[in-house]
Amino acid sequence: MRTTDVVVLGAGVVGVSAALHLQARGRAVALVDRHRAAGQETSFGNAGLIERSSLIPYLFPRNPAKLIKYALNLLPESHYHLAALPAVGPWLMRYWRESAPDRVHHNIEARRPLIENSLKEHEALIEQAGAQHLLRKNGWIKLYRSERTLEAGAADADRLRAFGLHIDTLDSRALAALEPDFAPLAGGVHLRDTASVVDPGALSKAYADLFVSRGGLLLAGDARSLAPEQGGRWRVAAEGGPIVAREAVVALGPWSDAIFGPLGYHIPLGWKRGYHMHYAAKPGARLNHVILDVDVGYLLAPMTRGIRLTSGAEFARRDAPPSPVQIELCEPAARALFPLGERLDPEPWRGARPCLPDMLPIVGPAPRHKGLWFDFGHAHHGLTLGPVTGRLIAEMMTGETPFIDPTPYSAARF
Repeated sequence: MRTTDVVVLGAGVVGVSAALHLQARGRAVALVDRHRAAGQETSFGNAGLIERSSLIPYLFPRNPAKLIKYALNLLPESHYHLAALPAVGPWLMRYWRESAPDRVHHNIEARRPLIENSLKEHEALIEQAGAQHLLRKNGWIKLYRSERTLEAGAADADRLRAFGLHIDTLDSRALAALEPDFAPLAGGVHLRDTASVVDPGALSKAYADLFVSRGGLLLAGDARSLAPEQGGRWRVAAEGGPIVAREAVVALGPWSDAIFGPLGYHIPLGWKRGYHMHYAAKPGARLNHVILDVDVGYLLAPMTRGIRLTSGAEFARRDAPPSPVQIELCEPAARALFPLGERLDPEPWRGARPCLPDMLPIVGPAPRHKGLWFDFGHAHHGLTLGPVTGRLIAEMMTGETPFIDPTPYSAARF
């Protein structure tokens, strides 16, 4: 048996960031993950965006015509399994309610301190980890195929400019200047404050290597074995014997219910599954920015491995077999937009975004268990928010005055 100050469950970017911030404040930390490696699950398969400009959460659509198309599975940006509706339907209803106009302003203001500090917190860790080569600071582009949708995108950009963000609205000529290998489109919106990472998995690994180099333990283990002990400590099974700690942090993303559920917490954690596939570019073609094809519903990102196509949201049971129909639907549109070459992966990768109905994470103490802390539910922004919520939870755990108000992220709100 080994003892430590804190055990962090989950070595995705959220868990690794929390471990680094706790370590920097003098805590001895063990980081436990079933893979004995960082960034192997949700943190591996995202779009690589540090979304400094994403102040408006991803909302449940309220347009009746679009809802009908979603119900019929006609839009590639969203797909659901009919057999999963009894399980995911109640969560979707709560998500719909939280997307009501009177809730949106509240949720924007609640997420704003996290988003506004996200890139700064990443840059500090990136410098310490020597991972500057993974970061690109040229923003990302939302593409629009028609003048009607471009006008709507420009209106959204105006809303964001009110928060001091730097955004360019691009006509077809300005878009072609930035991305000369695209087929002609109506235009786009260039969100210049956002940064991107060319290998999200490698960034999580760089953070984990920094943690280990400073004396942290990264161990394979079974987070589901976490249990309270007499004396207010927490025990978890890990390689080489159990770990016993004064405090435990649950940072297991979509699997966090494996801990809070048996302990009696009824937290409405859901997930949006997603897929990606890598492609080569045809000779002479180059993708310069991360781009979102808004009218179709997929994203292309230049990555170390190739050009990553990521899908929209799939609503299904978390561990159901893969059904990458969205990749198949979006690939022809992506090939018509940009000269993609051959597929580079044997099959699409699948992951799950951990989401709470208000699209805000839970960051803070478990209400009924001393020494237990929650850091999960980062929705579409796990990569973006990992370091900033890592700092926040470390400050709370070590008695510092939190640099932002943690109240909106409390588990007690549910």
